[in-house]
Amino acid sequence: MFDWFVSTLRSYPEIALFLSLAIGYYVGAFSYKGFSLGAVTSTLIAAVIIGQLGITISSNVKSTFFLLFLFAVGYGVGPQFVRGIAKDGAPQALFAALVCVFCLGAAVVIAKMAGYHPGYAAGLYAGSQTISASMGLATDAINRLGLSPEQTKDYLDAMPVAYAVTYIFGTVGSAVILAQLGPKLLGIDLAKACKDYEARLGGGKEIGGPGSVWRRFELRAFRLREGAKVAGMRAAEAEALVPDARVFVERFRRDGVIEDATADTVLREGDVIALAGPRETLVNLIGQNAEEVEDAELLDLKAEGIDIYVTSKDADGKTLTELSRMPTARGVFLRKIVRGATAVSIPILPDTIIHRGDILTVVGRTQDIAAVAKTLGHADRPSDVADVAFICGAIVLGALIGAIVFKVGGVPLTLSTAGGALISGLVFGWLRSVHPTFGRIPSSTVWFMNSVGLNMFIAVVGISAGPGFVKGLQTQGVGLFLWGALATAIPLILAMFAGKYVFRFDPAILLGACAGARTTTAALGMICETAGSQVPALGYTVTYAVGNTLLTIWGMVIIILMT
Repeated sequence: MFDWFVSTLRSYPEIALFLSLAIGYYVGAFSYKGFSLGAVTSTLIAAVIIGQLGITISSNVKSTFFLLFLFAVGYGVGPQFVRGIAKDGAPQALFAALVCVFCLGAAVVIAKMAGYHPGYAAGLYAGSQTISASMGLATDAINRLGLSPEQTKDYLDAMPVAYAVTYIFGTVGSAVILAQLGPKLLGIDLAKACKDYEARLGGGKEIGGPGSVWRRFELRAFRLREGAKVAGMRAAEAEALVPDARVFVERFRRDGVIEDATADTVLREGDVIALAGPRETLVNLIGQNAEEVEDAELLDLKAEGIDIYVTSKDADGKTLTELSRMPTARGVFLRKIVRGATAVSIPILPDTIIHRGDILTVVGRTQDIAAVAKTLGHADRPSDVADVAFICGAIVLGALIGAIVFKVGGVPLTLSTAGGALISGLVFGWLRSVHPTFGRIPSSTVWFMNSVGLNMFIAVVGISAGPGFVKGLQTQGVGLFLWGALATAIPLILAMFAGKYVFRFDPAILLGACAGARTTTAALGMICETAGSQVPALGYTVTYAVGNTLLTIWGMVIIILMT
């Protein structure tokens, strides 16, 4: 039976790939006291074990999935990357770039001190800095060195060995250094710093949103009692009685029959009306002549919230007050306005002027949203369907640009197809955020491309390197682990002191910025747990976007520096 199983895996290597992923995701889901190997490391270990069976897999499979992964990474962080460079996050972006230089420098120096060849150096770098994606660019760089097939294979086989040995401390050690050792080295009370930071920003805290039962806009049912002030008025006239807020009669029940309301609908005593508007306004309406009732059927409206990309010349230059008077604006509520290449949030005020290119987040009945979207521009509705033509076209464009080789002083320089796909993802991810008329990729699809794309690449690497893994681990194991721990610790310690004394970051966000620059989410989780606050995460976003890009590209750079 075992011989048949081995023979089948050798004949159908795709089965071995999915077996590696199945084991990797299953084992990676387990955790002990907050520590988990994760899907990537578990998949690598599973693939290396399966690789002992001598399975051959085409390298094209690895390249294909890696391009998907890198594009998804760029697409996901593109908006943050651009905004972080262009806005107030510029110091954080610069800090992240400096930390990335620390990470690269430490790995190169340690690899040279230990006498490692480029393959081990790239694996040590990827594992100690927990940047699995860098191995893809390192692989491309090694393949371009023009070495003999035997030496190339030796380098490529050594990479996952070094990665697997150094990754565990790269993950756990980073969390301990930043969350436990960091506050002591810097002499800060992290919990107190976070409370002070929250107190300073408390006035601007926004409530509601996903996960909250509170809603800014609501739909509630009221029965018009005898003598109600609005009885006999048209709906538009009744709505005008609340000048400081936008409220609308959406539907009404009369003599047991439910009908949609229009601006000209005449209200009568005894009607049960479905009134939409700001929550506080509706609460204040409950008085002598407004009796709130429960009418589930009346309140069962089809509503949605979408982003509208303003393209209409008629809307360009008009104030919100002017736009609110449009017939199609009735029943629609504005939640957010963003503008420009950095997606600046614009205050919602009566005199706020709307320009073409603005993105308006609106909520309301489906038919009202459709009408106002047609008037203003392009409606970007949520969808489970990905723009596959966009994905493939963007990857092709990036890969073609990356395939171009420039020679400087006889030295060939190139982004590689992988680096080109990453840059393409950054550019198109940002373009999508400021011009949402193309390129929709649902978050679930981005996750699949990101997670499965990377792990499929890792599985191919592990299976291909499996036969040489045991030998390499026996000869390099303990020393490699210690060198990796050193490569993990040095950049983090330098980063903490640079953040405090050079960039002078607020202590509340400093450690989060360090975690982001090193792209170590496990460390961020432990930092927030230690602080008893989510404030450290405010320093994570911009630095993560920059760090994730540079640390990945360093996979190619470290091969150049080691040869």
